[in-house]
Amino acid sequence: MIPGIFSCLAAYLLGAIPFGLIIARLQRGIDIRDHGSGNIGTSNVLRTLGRRAALLTLGGDLMKGYVSVLLGRLFEVPEPWLVAAGVAAIIGHNWPAYVGFRGGKGVATSFGAALALMPHIAFFALAVYLAVAAVSRYTSLAALIGSASLVLWVHILRASRPQVLFSLISAALIYLRHRENIQRLISGTERRIGEKVAT
Repeated sequence: MIPGIFSCLAAYLLGAIPFGLIIARLQRGIDIRDHGSGNIGTSNVLRTLGRRAALLTLGGDLMKGYVSVLLGRLFEVPEPWLVAAGVAAIIGHNWPAYVGFRGGKGVATSFGAALALMPHIAFFALAVYLAVAAVSRYTSLAALIGSASLVLWVHILRASRPQVLFSLISAALIYLRHRENIQRLISGTERRIGEKVAT
């Protein structure tokens, strides 16, 4: 149990690293939370700072989820603890202790953890995400449908129970963090991919 608890603690601390905030300060000297949607994730970084900063943020956030699960494997913890570590990384990203618990929405970190836990299934969900993003040009809608599809894919492909649990928890957290986006999608005021914001 001790290695599992240590893995989850390490995963939270890793997940809490605010890459979007760090990259915005290094590149432009700004606090990304004061611009656009106020979110530290890839979408707001893209709209505010452009593609290069967004790609760096995306890579960092993906890595947090992926490495968190790999750390658990290094400690040779069983699969339920690996799932817990992945969830801990998402929680760290969404509510980071380093910056007053004001974090992102967990999409990239969730995919990173899913990629480490169940790579073949994660790529099916990624395909759904990319298709919805390409057609609708809404990253939020793509995240919502992509995360829901992960729940579907784990059942279709008969994943393990811990993997099913991860899909449910990660999707629930994504929907929780996208409440305002859902309202804007319904009202037709959600920003599309590529729309710039004043900085």
